[in-house]
Amino acid sequence: MVKRFIPSFKVVNKSNTPENKSRYGILHLKHGRVETPAFAPVSTRGMIKLIDMDDLEDMNAQILMANTYHLFLRPGLDVIEESGGLNKYTSWKKPFMTDSGGFQAFSLGMGSLLGKSKFEYESHEQEASMIGHIKKHEGKVMARIDEDGIDFKSVYDGTKHRFTPEISIQAQEKLGADMIFAFDECTYPSASYEYTKESMERTHRWAERCLLASKRKNQMLFGIIQGGLYKDLRQASATYLSSLVVDDDSGEPKCFDGIGIGGAFGKDQMYNVLDWVIPFIPEDKPIHLLGIGTVKDIFESVKRGIDLFDCVSPQRVGRAGYFYVHPGHEGNIKNKFRLKITNNRFKHDTLPLDPECKCKMCKRYSRSFIHHIFKTEPLTGMRILSYHNLFFMLNLMKMIRESIKKDEFDELYDEWMS
Repeated sequence: MVKRFIPSFKVVNKSNTPENKSRYGILHLKHGRVETPAFAPVSTRGMIKLIDMDDLEDMNAQILMANTYHLFLRPGLDVIEESGGLNKYTSWKKPFMTDSGGFQAFSLGMGSLLGKSKFEYESHEQEASMIGHIKKHEGKVMARIDEDGIDFKSVYDGTKHRFTPEISIQAQEKLGADMIFAFDECTYPSASYEYTKESMERTHRWAERCLLASKRKNQMLFGIIQGGLYKDLRQASATYLSSLVVDDDSGEPKCFDGIGIGGAFGKDQMYNVLDWVIPFIPEDKPIHLLGIGTVKDIFESVKRGIDLFDCVSPQRVGRAGYFYVHPGHEGNIKNKFRLKITNNRFKHDTLPLDPECKCKMCKRYSRSFIHHIFKTEPLTGMRILSYHNLFFMLNLMKMIRESIKKDEFDELYDEWMS
């Protein structure tokens, strides 16, 4: 009889001082082991722009994030399922995680109307004018939320579709990722207390439906904490999701295998949210901070106990001409540890992008040459910077893990953040 694989998470080493909650852990997933803290590059449609799977293997990426919404629309779940799941379809042999599609409720709905990102924040006094703007332009919204789920239009051809908690879970099970997320609603940063509470409670009801809908025991299912910028709502959400237990058709109790922290954050508010919720999450559950990936945010979040990150930032800023550098080579908090290759001062600079980086781009090319290529052959330049930035971020996570194992995270934090 073949033994059924059950994923697991174990904290191996941790610091537990008031100022440092960092921890080193190991996730055992069906497609391999992931050491945490870990960063998941975002392969939105199963692949990263200008980067292939050989590149990601060279960088020692441990896990990738794919987008259920986009794969649901193109190429379609049946195509991927017929190919044997996301790993076989993409040829990626290591673990995948997939989001639920719920973030599109924000980015295609309220977010698209208000022009909001996850971090923009306006005063609550402006709420009335925002609501007026929404009513005036509501016909342009590509996603609408009701109690049962989300109606949305395809960004590709305008066709109408619907996600519910059950459909989202079924879609992610067809994709076959190692880690999946419960269906949730992401509210915009300036949403009123009343709407944020209503949205959070709906997310909780959806979370219960997701647990009941999940059938595959070899996938880790994460609930997602919501509650906006309100301390009592965030803590209520963390408490509810961490303790939620439902009985499936067989009478077997089910709970979330991990906890995600989602939603939109006001400027400089994210660290407060983490301080509010992490004490309410059981220590034996992995914690994922969704859509976050700047150097400062990673250090501050690891310090507070976060285990997993995903973000498009490394490749996105690379395509815009920015490259990451270590402290001591012009990298600092003020410039977000990145420089812009198109600046004229790099025209004669013979140094590699980052003298401390061991990626193949830094070993081979000078800033001067990449400056020239970015202006004359921009796609090649974008690939070089995207590769370097992803390598840099993954190597940074390795440095952080090693520092935690040696009880030296405080020293590494001071080196980068001071």
